[in-house]
Amino acid sequence: MRFVVVGTTGAGKSTFARKLASIIGGDHVELDALHWDADWTPRTRSEFEARVAAHTTGERWVADGNYSVVRNLVWTRATDIVWLDFSRTVVFSRVIRRTLRRATLREELWAGNRESLAKAFLSKDSILLWSFTTFGKNRSKYAAARASGEHPHLRWHELHSPREARKFLRAVRLAA
Repeated sequence: MRFVVVGTTGAGKSTFARKLASIIGGDHVELDALHWDADWTPRTRSEFEARVAAHTTGERWVADGNYSVVRNLVWTRATDIVWLDFSRTVVFSRVIRRTLRRATLREELWAGNRESLAKAFLSKDSILLWSFTTFGKNRSKYAAARASGEHPHLRWHELHSPREARKFLRAVRLAA
């Protein structure tokens, strides 16, 4: 039971992955936490790959994230892909609420990093802008990855709504 949870920024990958990891009794591997260092500095590729490799060796884990640089490593080790393919309305409303909460409450994310309202609304590096502009690209990318057959061992679970996501978690809980 080794899952990778993918989807565009704001779909709820980390929240879903934490719940799924708890249900299967496995580790939650948040790729953002392994990628980012202090002051929003990305780790080197080799360090990131090594950290990901170390966290995806067990029999039960759930990784979440869209990092193409480690995709082959993670997907080769996984048994299942869960694609949170929600509507733009669901995703964007979630990313706005999440960003407002994180910035207002000054929630620490990874390595002491925090989101800010200025960066979210007034910067070219805005997470809101990133989510909006990558939505269609991510949809195309995951549809192509699924169709490619490159990782034929993977079972794909394409979930189109939060309701389908809750139903999936209930089914896994019953099967576990």
